[in-house]
Amino acid sequence: MAEALLEIESLTKRFGGVVASDTISLALFRGELHALIGPNGAGKTTLIGQLTGEIKPDSGRIRFDAYDVTALPVHRRSQLGLARSFQIASLFPEFTALDNVALAVQAHAGHSFRFWRAARREPELREPARDALARVGLVHRAEVRVTDLSHGERRQLEIAMALATRPRMLLLDEPMAGMGPEESARLVETLRQLKGTLTILLVEHDMDAVFALADRITVMVYGRIIASDDPAAIRADAAVREAYLGEQDEVRDEGVHG
Repeated sequence: MAEALLEIESLTKRFGGVVASDTISLALFRGELHALIGPNGAGKTTLIGQLTGEIKPDSGRIRFDAYDVTALPVHRRSQLGLARSFQIASLFPEFTALDNVALAVQAHAGHSFRFWRAARREPELREPARDALARVGLVHRAEVRVTDLSHGERRQLEIAMALATRPRMLLLDEPMAGMGPEESARLVETLRQLKGTLTILLVEHDMDAVFALADRITVMVYGRIIASDDPAAIRADAAVREAYLGEQDEVRDEGVHG
């Protein structure tokens, strides 16, 4: 059996009377692309927030590479190799794509932003930034300002910024939100190229993308995991279909539309 990189044990988080994470236990294996799906309000983003350290769990444990990170702040988890791409991109619109990724390289290294204007031209920042852009198929747009990038290109850029921190695990929170079919297809291909080079946890409502990419799929409903298995087993699971996949418009052999 593959070795677990991330282990979640009995993670619980309440917001008033709402249980957003209900004793969640899950292991993610090295090199796998693991999809986390479920209806709105299922607790997926709350779980991601606990993994990154932005949300403190009420109880439970998180281990990354066998190291207990439950109480570690965001920056320490990032230094250990956990990187997150947000639902809403946090980019510097007046900077170029290359500048944005170079800034991510600089921030991860712990350098001061006071010297950004001089440092943005440094090879130590620009070379890894260009490499990260190449990995997401955006190097040809390196000198284009963010304001002139399409929505899909901005999402690719955000992933490049996460990759620039040299993570061992990438947490992607709905990267295809708001994309059209062509942009979604390009991002699916980008993720397919990244698959296997690092561990990826993908939160996504686009079921075609999920079933095309995932090695395993975990389904959350009302803060609980109701199933976690390979895509074929998830598609055939009656409880999953009733709780979530049944909400989709159409089920096809190659995937599920959302």
